[in-house]
Amino acid sequence: MSQNVEMDPVDDVLFKDLLAQRAATDPDRVFLKFKDDVYTVADINRAANRVANALLSSGLAPGDRVGIMLPSHPDHVIAIFASMKAGLVRVPVNVHARGDSLEHYFTSYDMSALIADAGYAEALDAAFETAPRPAMFWRGQEVATPDSYEAQVAAASDAEPDVDFGPDDVLALTPSSGTTGAPKGVLKSDRTLRGGPMAVLNITDAKKGDVFLLWEALHHGAGVAVIISAVIGGVTLAMVERFSASGFWDDVRRHGVTHIHYLGGVLPLLLKQKPSDLDRDHKVRIAWGGGCPPEIWKDVEQRFGVELREGYGLSELITFVTLNKDGRVGSCGRPLSLFDIMIADDDGNEVPRGETGEIVARGTQEGLGFLGYFRNEQTSRDTQREGWLLTGDLGRMDEDGYIFYAGRKKEMLRRRGINISAWEVEQVVNKHPAVAESALVGVPSELGEDELKIFVKLVDGVAFDPMELVSFCETRMAYYQVPRYVAEINEFPKTPTQRIRKKELSRSAEGVWDLEATGYKLGRKSA
Repeated sequence: MSQNVEMDPVDDVLFKDLLAQRAATDPDRVFLKFKDDVYTVADINRAANRVANALLSSGLAPGDRVGIMLPSHPDHVIAIFASMKAGLVRVPVNVHARGDSLEHYFTSYDMSALIADAGYAEALDAAFETAPRPAMFWRGQEVATPDSYEAQVAAASDAEPDVDFGPDDVLALTPSSGTTGAPKGVLKSDRTLRGGPMAVLNITDAKKGDVFLLWEALHHGAGVAVIISAVIGGVTLAMVERFSASGFWDDVRRHGVTHIHYLGGVLPLLLKQKPSDLDRDHKVRIAWGGGCPPEIWKDVEQRFGVELREGYGLSELITFVTLNKDGRVGSCGRPLSLFDIMIADDDGNEVPRGETGEIVARGTQEGLGFLGYFRNEQTSRDTQREGWLLTGDLGRMDEDGYIFYAGRKKEMLRRRGINISAWEVEQVVNKHPAVAESALVGVPSELGEDELKIFVKLVDGVAFDPMELVSFCETRMAYYQVPRYVAEINEFPKTPTQRIRKKELSRSAEGVWDLEATGYKLGRKSA
């Protein structure tokens, strides 16, 4: 066990009441900026009430599941808040989903209704050929109709919805990332949906009037945590339609942003942009998130003049269960007081400090633990052991109780009889000046083990030679970690948190650069 970071318990005040209170006491505070539009807290509250009442008037009732498939737009923020005000169970639908992955939402989550942008009609109609079709609320139709989403919302009352539910009632099914299998709907209550944003405010030390850049996809829990934290903390959101590495700092400067959020490969992508005299010309104090490669931590802070704060969280619990506000490079911090964290072996025993094991967690406040997966009791049981949630993530804990992430347990590869962490190999490959991002997968071999195949996305305009990459790796890792196959890729398929969807990467070696074909033998340079 470790000494935890103190954080207040998550109280019983419902989000719907908190937003209404903010609108009553501070109605003119700017809550959201999007392009040339500005929305006050009162604007957002009234709009959310109208949507909530429109949904309830259609026959929906608290506890019914309602999908939301909208682009990054204020309407999406309003729809999320409306579902929480109405006591409906929100099912976020990835706007990029197509085919089987889109059908999965409707075959697995039993939705009563779906709010969808008309721009996704073709993909949805194809999905509904085999999947159940819920009641539809079409937004943005070219020809307005009396039953369109906009018409129904305009006709609804902006009074507070008359509904009754509690802080531990389920208000969302958050799909797990699904990088290794079909997404599972994680049950989220009003309390857990507020717990993550409270941790966001803790790690950022944000004050009323600070500005968060909102670039995250709102069909993922990280983006939802940011918008709810803005309500709780009195923060202004500067919303952009999508993440852009080349335009990121222009957005920051234009909106007077004070805090930026990062996930996955965001920081390496920013660091690989061409240096500019404007790199420190901004108001950002804190960059917070998860997944910063340790070797670039100080480079990011020095180049952009920001303080990095790292944390660790997961869909099954809340946005952050650990916080690192002390600048310990490479660490995702110590556990919040709301959770116990342990590094365990395969039998559930705590491993010695400094050794690698699985990160397991349990809530210390009633209602903040893992609530389970929607209609998936067996997997919910299999994911837990004696009250501990098995995260599937590897890590180690130092003598001071700081946790260091070490990759996914399921992404361990085995080569030459040795277990290899894909994450560790990728950290080295990403240091190569020609590589923007990378992903390591295993190619099945005749020996029943894995040959290593590295996918690389290259930096524009930089020359690349696979053999030179091998030489680069050989001096920085053990010979058995050096990839045999090297494949170039234009864009990686990703989750909303910018994690690479490795299950979509080919395991074939056909037509791929092969080190063995060169006749070069590994083991000459590496330790």
